[in-house]
Amino acid sequence: MSITIYQGNTHSLPPSDINIVIDVIRAFTFAHYAFINEANRILLVRSIEKAFLFKRKFPHYILAGEVNGLLIKGFDLDNSPKLVSATILTGKTLVQKTTNGVEATLNSLNTKQLFVTGFSNARTTAKHIQQLYQISNKNLRIHLIASHPTGDEDLACAEFMESIILGKQTTASETIKRIEHSDAAKKFYDSQNQDFNQEDMTLCTKEINYPFIMKVNTECKIPTIERIDI
Repeated sequence: MSITIYQGNTHSLPPSDINIVIDVIRAFTFAHYAFINEANRILLVRSIEKAFLFKRKFPHYILAGEVNGLLIKGFDLDNSPKLVSATILTGKTLVQKTTNGVEATLNSLNTKQLFVTGFSNARTTAKHIQQLYQISNKNLRIHLIASHPTGDEDLACAEFMESIILGKQTTASETIKRIEHSDAAKKFYDSQNQDFNQEDMTLCTKEINYPFIMKVNTECKIPTIERIDI
């Protein structure tokens, strides 16, 4: 098994068996809670304009995302795990556009299987990948993509997942500490900054043991995150 960690969202990756895109703060923590709240699927788009095209054609779709971490005017939701966890989503289709996680995913399609994750379901995802390796009995080429170009939160999660996939003994405490002390986390702990909710960080650093992973269906015209029960 070969595991390579990449950092950033504008990459051009070589072919692989498995790509895993990580966005802890907050895109794929948001997605995780959306699926816990029984969302049906999440369409990934590169531009705001594309999101609004979907909304005009399918008014019942829910637009979610951010620019510079902030709600996009005309969108239904921003990138907040706290907000999405309190939203009724049963059977709903979401359209997600974000700066790092979505962009990195759309640049990671050159693979046989594509997964996304935040820290909240990183362990579940990593154990699933470990099982795929054991079942296949092949020398899988795996890419872990820490989507924030410079942030330590996604890199910490990637290294955490690498250890689990390789079967090493690992604990979450050091990873959580790195996420909490990352540059991207600072604004959530700033009491003067009303645009960011500290409760989001609580959810971004909490492991949730739901028996599903988030896999991107790349055969769709629009790459789509689906919940896959395991």
